[in-house]
Amino acid sequence: MREIITSLHNPRVKLLRKLIDKSSARKEEQLFVVEGLRECSLALTGGYEPMHFYVCEPLLTANPGIGYDNVKTLTNSIEDKSATSPQPTLTFVSEEIYKQAAYRESTEGIIALMRTKDLSLSALSLSDNPLLLVLEGVEKPGNVGAMMRTCDAVKADAIIICDPKCDVYNPNAIRSSIGTVFTNQIALCTWEQAAIFFAEKGITTYAAELTSSDWYYNYDYRTPSAIIVGTEATGLNKHVAAAATHRIKIPMQGAIDSLNVSVSAAVLLFEAVRQRTVK
Repeated sequence: MREIITSLHNPRVKLLRKLIDKSSARKEEQLFVVEGLRECSLALTGGYEPMHFYVCEPLLTANPGIGYDNVKTLTNSIEDKSATSPQPTLTFVSEEIYKQAAYRESTEGIIALMRTKDLSLSALSLSDNPLLLVLEGVEKPGNVGAMMRTCDAVKADAIIICDPKCDVYNPNAIRSSIGTVFTNQIALCTWEQAAIFFAEKGITTYAAELTSSDWYYNYDYRTPSAIIVGTEATGLNKHVAAAATHRIKIPMQGAIDSLNVSVSAAVLLFEAVRQRTVK
């Protein structure tokens, strides 16, 4: 018999809202919420452990374009596993409950509760010639998510987030990344830890900052490389820029002196990929 939640006072509904709203709750519970078919599928592909699925069938039926048959296959397989294993479990919710629990305005009818991963430097698995993106103190979840999309597009080895000010499991970061938070390797650490890591691995670092006199396209990124970008408001901390192997900047021809950090990261990463692929 299928369990259907219809009460807003249900403890599991309250937990979902708590995990969506509070980074501290996500850290304490070591759980986070994933919403949408594509995002749930990418999380599973990325090796994240699902704890619970919540499905609203009326919304799935009303939005066949999202792959209703695929969701049915997913939920049916979860139901079959639930008969013999305590995890992951599957619960059906009413449309009212789903809309209260969901983060996004345009809902798709499926929400997953996932367990967080080990995001330490030691958990990274790098290629022989890695290309990394380093975020130093970046604050806005939307920018973090956008840079995850870029790293997925260029197949960067990993994203290293130094002195993080944004939770990578923030719902807006997940939404902005369109699920690529799950397809990228991610590590959280201090800048000091990252600097030691780069030295041990023989990785050249390139700090993007405005006071540099060297254009980014004058450098060779075909060897192990880490491109470092800083906060939206003030850029890189001075000690981070000073510690980098090279300091680079993007030419600006207009009235403003800088690009959005996610755009800057894309320009620099695609230049590195161009050099690595064009003979």
